[in-house]
Amino acid sequence: MTEQATERKVAEAQTAALELAKLDDEERSAALHAMASAIEANQERILEANETDVAEGEEMLAAGEYSRALVDRLELSPSKLDDIAEMVRSVAEQDDPLGRTLSARRLDDDLELYKVGVPIGVIGTVFESRPDALVQIAALSLKSGNAVILKGGSEASHSNRVLYEIIREATDDVPDGWAQLIEAREDVNTMLDMDDAIDLLMPRGSSEFVSYIQDNTQIPVLGHTEGVCHVFVDRDADLEMATNVAFDAKVQYPAVCNAVETLLVHEDVAADYLPEMVTRYEDAGVELRGDAATRDVVDVDAATDKDWSTEYGDLELSIKVVDSLDAAIDHVNTHGSKHTESILTEDAERASTFMRSIDAASVFHNASTRFADGYRYGLGAEVGISTGKIHARGPVGLEGLTTYKYYLEGDGQLVATYSGENAKPYLHEEFEGEWIPGHLAAE
Repeated sequence: MTEQATERKVAEAQTAALELAKLDDEERSAALHAMASAIEANQERILEANETDVAEGEEMLAAGEYSRALVDRLELSPSKLDDIAEMVRSVAEQDDPLGRTLSARRLDDDLELYKVGVPIGVIGTVFESRPDALVQIAALSLKSGNAVILKGGSEASHSNRVLYEIIREATDDVPDGWAQLIEAREDVNTMLDMDDAIDLLMPRGSSEFVSYIQDNTQIPVLGHTEGVCHVFVDRDADLEMATNVAFDAKVQYPAVCNAVETLLVHEDVAADYLPEMVTRYEDAGVELRGDAATRDVVDVDAATDKDWSTEYGDLELSIKVVDSLDAAIDHVNTHGSKHTESILTEDAERASTFMRSIDAASVFHNASTRFADGYRYGLGAEVGISTGKIHARGPVGLEGLTTYKYYLEGDGQLVATYSGENAKPYLHEEFEGEWIPGHLAAE
């Protein structure tokens, strides 16, 4: 695609965004239900395209170009498509994030200030191999009233193209141009220069890729990088629970960013806990590495310094024995990616210390890291998990795709009235109320 063609698509998205912001929730939700039905009705068409991507992925895997985890993320199935359609319906049923009054303040009688939720505008996204990411991002963008530029990985190009076509066909009642698909790497560089037209960029990929995006644009970037997640088995853990949770966190779906990559174990329970845990992991095909203290208890390969900061995205896991709660906290804050961390303990005070001390978007107590997900959080879906702290953090759902405006409703008041020697004082009173356009004039 030429630079001019990309610029034209972004311009169309800008125009659509202004129209989308005026659609009511019923119209946006109806379009999402149509999108879900269209995905179900076109399963054969989608799976046929996906088979092509997977076959090409297997060839690249055999050539050493792709990882097993990447190819696994790429593959769709009838059940996955059913889940995708259900996810879209879940987004449709979420509360409308637009027009919601976030605060109301009375500056004076008949002079009322409202802070109201509105769309961000035009969102540019670049994401990895999972084709369901395209649908998630499109659904959340539509529900939140945003136009979206979609750039998926070349490894999923056939799947993404068909899914995009189906989405556009199903949403013909929505302002034309609300969703745009770009496919060439050069198109991304064109986007990066369009800070006058694109309001937010959301890259999903490696730390190096996200850093490249951040370093080469003036557009605000909501970064989603690796998930180097930890589970810490404390000295006061219920060891049976800890075995089940740590197994789920690694094995249930190892290719995703909220799967655990390092298991930390308190030295007081290492001898009782590790043998059974290691046996269960090995029975599931997990490749294990451990520090010296771990290898004093169980027979696993030696871990290197690099392992502690590695996102495997596969059936691989590093194990480290620590001598204290503070040591576990230090290890997580040093090597983690600020994604999701979990402590397994029956001591509420130690859990509280861990949770307040860890710098991460999500911190759990007695739960698998795999719960870090927009759908599981009740957000409908997510466009990604932000490991930064501004503008959104953790799974980014509808709220993370909105900003706000200030609306002031008055009745002819003048600033001069509140200035000078005989200035009238402001009330500045918070009150419970929803913004209703023109309601003061109607009274």
